[in-house]
Order: sequence, then structure tokens, then C-alpha cells
Amino acid sequence: MKAMDIGSSTSSSSISSTSSKKNTQLDIELVVLNPQKEDEATTSSPSDNNNNIENNLLPDTYYNRFHIWLHPPTKPRAVQLFRLENLAIPACYFLVGALQGLSGALMNVYPLDLGATEAQQVTVAALRSLPASFKLVYGFISDGHPLWGYRRKSYMVCGWTVAGISMVFLALPATPSIPYLSLCYFMFGLGFWYADVMADSVVAEKAKLEPEDSRGALQSTCYGCRFFALMVFAPISTVMYEKIGPKSIILLMAILPLSIMLPLIYFFKENKNPPTSTVKQQCNEIWTTVCSRAVWQPMGFVYFYNVLQVGNAAWKQYLRSVLFFTTTELNTLLVVSYVLLYLGVMCYKYYFIKWSWRSIYIMTTLINGLLSILQIFLILEITFGMSTFLFALGDDAMAEFIMGIQFLPTTIMMVHLCPKGSEGASYAMFTTVNNSALNLASTLSTMLLGVWDVSKETMENGDLSGFLKLTVFTTLIQMSGILLVKLLPETKEELMRLNYGHFSKIGGGIFLTVTILSLLYSVVAGVLNIVDPGWSGES
Repeated sequence: MKAMDIGSSTSSSSISSTSSKKNTQLDIELVVLNPQKEDEATTSSPSDNNNNIENNLLPDTYYNRFHIWLHPPTKPRAVQLFRLENLAIPACYFLVGALQGLSGALMNVYPLDLGATEAQQVTVAALRSLPASFKLVYGFISDGHPLWGYRRKSYMVCGWTVAGISMVFLALPATPSIPYLSLCYFMFGLGFWYADVMADSVVAEKAKLEPEDSRGALQSTCYGCRFFALMVFAPISTVMYEKIGPKSIILLMAILPLSIMLPLIYFFKENKNPPTSTVKQQCNEIWTTVCSRAVWQPMGFVYFYNVLQVGNAAWKQYLRSVLFFTTTELNTLLVVSYVLLYLGVMCYKYYFIKWSWRSIYIMTTLINGLLSILQIFLILEITFGMSTFLFALGDDAMAEFIMGIQFLPTTIMMVHLCPKGSEGASYAMFTTVNNSALNLASTLSTMLLGVWDVSKETMENGDLSGFLKLTVFTTLIQMSGILLVKLLPETKEELMRLNYGHFSKIGGGIFLTVTILSLLYSVVAGVLNIVDPGWSGES
């Protein structure tokens, strides 16, 4: 599991102009403190004012309440997501979740039905995920090289077209070979992640236009669409595979991008021929950004906190070999987890969005520790009269609920760290740091399997002592992340105060080094899984 706009000129407040004379660093968007000044020509127009007046005069009926909910009069037109010219944005997030739900269930079973060996399964998985390692490249290209006059929508068209056509080609043969399946999925991933980066870039631009009292609502709505679609389409994919066959899922994955996204992108409103920076200027902007304490300190917290989220890699084996969970029960755990992940995101949007970031992480870390204690109870067969399935369901699924609450504060913080004009590359860089930390945590959890005997045979023989020790140890590691919470600013305002007078080349250099090494690790591991599938011990 592992985890989200517009204006052509910088804020012109006296604070930013004074700061730019005293410091060589790039202002990381003072608009966080004064968003209405981001681009007054864009955020406030006569048509917006007219719409506001009209909305205020509407009779108080359910239809008009729904109309005002769709087009809030207190928000600039550019961030009213359900207007036709903006509808491509939430639709893109919805489609990302839908395709992840459809492909997840499909690719867990389809390679096996085609006779793939364990090594070939690793190869397919590596080719699916490898394009995600180049998100930073996608961001750099779109930031500095508009296609057909547009920085985002043209690349979004290309991405979804490649993703849809790849699935069309996969649907052509009755029984595709494993190499052919791998190639089609690699091309699908290339288009999928390119389009995803474009959507993130647009949201990073538009989020800066939100009024202060609703800051974060744009991202929570978009990611709510994504996780809702994931929650809905994952079980649909499972049922379709069993009742109709894999071909139906592949065709659906081909139809959705081409039939839904391409028309909506046509109506998407984006400034044409915007001013762009050269690659050198982009690199200088990124360097100046990461040297700010407002970047390397909170992103350092995100990285190390995620690295410490080391799970018990033997847990699924325990559920299957000791508790004898069936495939249906394991799939039920997955579906319920998706539901609670979505509910976690919604809870943050409606109940916790005003909480300080530190409070969110302290609360969720403590609750996660409580859930880990429940895992220990389950191992000791203390379930308070509940069935082992229901007890495990509450434990595993609630962990996803906690992750849903933690997800949005991180993405909201990332958006406010993006410098103007380089939203694509900078946001991709921040998400890469976040995801690479989770990947490293997964690697560490696998390495810990050799510390105690948690093999399948040992657990089947009734010896769970090593498994219990591993569970306690990983719980303590996860809980230790609470010691780092002071690195995280309390609020967006405190985040921006770190930007002024706190410029460190050492901090920026460490952050950039970690980012580059994380990227290299992802690429090298992905390539090795393709050219030498047995390098990590698979048969």
C-alpha cells in the first residue's frame, strides 16, 4: 500500500519581495498565506462575481442546494471541480482508482492461469511498476516542454491513449504469452503513470487558489474519488474474472480511458502557451526549493516515519497456514480494507482537516500501536469470544483506515512545497520520496524474516514463538516514529514560516541525495527483476 493550480505570476506581496532581496532561495508559494493574491485575474472575474450573486439569490430548494454544492460560490471557478471545464480532474483520479482496482485482482491470478513461473510473475510485476519510477522525468518534461501549446492536457491525452490502446492489444490474442502480457502491461503502466502525474500537477497548481478556510478540500475530493473507485472496482474485478473471464476485465480497462477521459480532457480548460523554464532553470528552482528548511525538514520526517513502518512480512502466511483462512476470506479482508481506506480519507476531509498535522500523526500512531496489540492477542488466541476471522478483519482493516487518515495531510503538505512553474517535477519528487520510503520499509520487513524462525513449517507445527517476537519487534519499530513528530510543522502557516531565513545547502544536499538514491534503487531493482528474475531467490 503501500497514499495528493493555476496562475501565471507569483504573489506580489511586500513580504515576498523583501524576502527575495534578502535571500537567494526561491519562495515556496507565499500564496499559502495569502491565496487570493495568487492570480487575481484568474481567481476573481466578473463572471465569478455574477455567479456568486446568482447563487446567493437562488431559492432554498434541494436542487439549488445541490447546485451550490457542485459550484460553491465562495470558491474561484478554477477550483470548482464539477464544472465541465474542470471535470477531467476528478474523473482522472476516479479512473486511476478504477484501473488499480480492476488490474489488481486481474494480475494476481491471470499470470498463474497462463502458466507463469514464480520468476515470470516477478518479471510481470516489475514491468508493471517500473514506469512509476520515472514520475520525476514526466514532471520535468511537462513543466518545461508544452505539447501542442499545453503543459498538462496534451500529455494527459497521450497517457490515457497509450494505456487504453495497450489493453486493446492485450485483448487481441485468445491466450497471450507471458512476454506479450509483460510488454502490454509495461506500455499500460507508462501511459497510466504519465496521466497520473499530469493530474497531480494540475491539482498542485489549483490547490493554491483555494480560499484559506477550505484549504485541502480540493485534494481530499480528488483522492476521495480515487479511493472510492478502488473500493468499488476491486470486488467487481474479482466477480468478473470468476463469472465472465479475464478478457472482459481487459476490455473494460481499454474502454474506460478512451471513452471517458478523452472527451473530458477536450473540455478541460488550461492556459495555452504558458511561459516555461529551461531545464537548467528548472534544476535551479528544484535545488533552491529543497534547500529550504520548509522542504527538507518535513519531508525528512515523512521519509523516516515511513521507513519505520516495518510490517510483519509473515502475517499473511500465518493467516493462511495457522488460521486456515480461505482465498475468499483473504479477498474479503482486502475489500473491507479498501472500504475503510476510503472512509479514512473521508473522515479526514470532514472531521480532521482542521486538526494540526502533529496531532493527526500522534493520534494515528497510538491507534496503530493499539491495533498491533490486538495482533498479539490473536497470536495468543485471545479473541474475547469472537471468531478469528472477525478479529483479524477488525485489526487488518482498521490499519487501512488509519492510513487513510494519514494520507491526506502528507499530500496537502507536498502541494504547498511546490514552486510555481515546476509543480509537475517537484510534486513527483516529493511523492517519490514518500513511496521509496515505503518500499524500503517493505524490504526491511523481508530482511527481518531471517532473525527468528517464522517459516511455514515451523508455524504449522504450532511453534509461534518466533512469530510473536517478530510481531512485538515490528510494533516497537512502528511506534518509534512518534519520536520524530516534532520535525513536522503544526500547520501550513508554520510550514511557511520555516521558508524564510532557513536556507541550508547541507539539508538540501542530503534530501536530494536520498531522493536520487531511492530512484536508482527502484530502477535497478526493477531492471534486475526483468533481466534476472531469480536474483533475489525466486525459482
